[in-house]
Amino acid sequence: MQDSGAENSIDAAAPGTIPPKKGVARVFTVEMLLATIAVLSGVTLLWTALAPSHSIPIMITAGAMFTLSIVLVIRLSMDPDSVRARQSDAMLRLASKTLESMQDGLNRESAQEICQLLLPSTAAIAVAITDKKQILGYAGYLEAENPAGGNIRTHATQATLDDGNMRVLFTSIDIGFPENATTIKAAIVVPLLVRGDVVGTLKFYYRSAKRISETQKSIAEGFGTLLSTQMAAAQLEEQARLATSMELKALQNQINPHFLFNTINTIASLIRTSPNEARVLLREFAVFYRRTLENSDSLIYLSREVEQTQRYFSFEVARFGAERVELDVDLVPECENMLVPSFLVQPLVENAVQHAMPSEGKLTITVTGEVDGDDVYLRVNDNGTGMTEEARQGIMHPKETKGIGIAVKNVHDRIVGFFGPNSYMDVQSELGVGTTVTLFLEGCAAQTKSQVAASDAETLRR
Repeated sequence: MQDSGAENSIDAAAPGTIPPKKGVARVFTVEMLLATIAVLSGVTLLWTALAPSHSIPIMITAGAMFTLSIVLVIRLSMDPDSVRARQSDAMLRLASKTLESMQDGLNRESAQEICQLLLPSTAAIAVAITDKKQILGYAGYLEAENPAGGNIRTHATQATLDDGNMRVLFTSIDIGFPENATTIKAAIVVPLLVRGDVVGTLKFYYRSAKRISETQKSIAEGFGTLLSTQMAAAQLEEQARLATSMELKALQNQINPHFLFNTINTIASLIRTSPNEARVLLREFAVFYRRTLENSDSLIYLSREVEQTQRYFSFEVARFGAERVELDVDLVPECENMLVPSFLVQPLVENAVQHAMPSEGKLTITVTGEVDGDDVYLRVNDNGTGMTEEARQGIMHPKETKGIGIAVKNVHDRIVGFFGPNSYMDVQSELGVGTTVTLFLEGCAAQTKSQVAASDAETLRR
């Protein structure tokens, strides 16, 4: 088992590279074939009709093929599944490009790039992004009059910054413009939130209120959430470079572009073949990402940590297939309510998937937990490729500040920080057999009882 921070060579998508979406490509190929048949049969029908001697059988055949191909093209293009697949594929591609633009956080350059990306994908005539005081990016109608660095001018934007509520505005007056003074007659203003604090807005401007559909509202809200999440991730990454907190370092390891792109690509590939599964994975991905940010700075129940690990693992099952990876969890009931640091189990499971996968057969990972008096034992076992003694020592005593062993070492440092120097992490591995990581959390059960009692006492005082 090695560090999940190492670059994944399996299906890793380089920034800016979007692999072909097979389902949508297949639909497009069929449509092109039918369109070609329609053109050829139409030309044949016209040529036969204009010829001095008409061939009735050829005209009938060409006419039938022309009519049938046109009907099939129309039906295929209007098929609900096909339409949803195209829309979902387009949104996932756009989300992927947006994530790429925000790798260094939200600044004027990235905000302008995102506005230009979003504008063609909506019915809006202009898209803007602001911080709490100034315009960061603006694309579309009157772009030259709204440069980056300009002050926020509309009361609707200021109101959203003040209360953090999304606004759908149907008149220019509601936005804050004088009546009939501008082409902009409607807008959607979405707050950008980082840990509950409003840090900016994402705005879509429209020529009329009729342009604002439920789809437009969903797009605005969805990309507002995506930008907020990425801003929170970038903020935590910056804090991790400045702070010594192991929670933030562990979180920084969890949010990496390889995992994001692999997950997006997996979901995109399922849109046509299994749209229901794609929808479920999208919802789970949103919950996973949000929980990753929420769980960074406090103790959580072990059951929640395991739930987050299982959520992560569902993406790997979708990616590799149930015949290649499996996760078994066997916690004694007492373990589920133990309070532990976040990102304790998931990095270990992720390392097994990344680095212990055998070339053939199934990788089975087992997570077990038991309570021994005041102490707790957690074990993550896999039947994967195993590792050499040199590699095991490299994980336990990494010499560099990143790469192999760092995520695992962070787990060790964090349990020692929370539960004392007698707590430890033990790694045992054998080539071709597998790896077992044991976490000993000294006094975890007693500490949990103490914290729960203190919390109950505080509740009673209130």
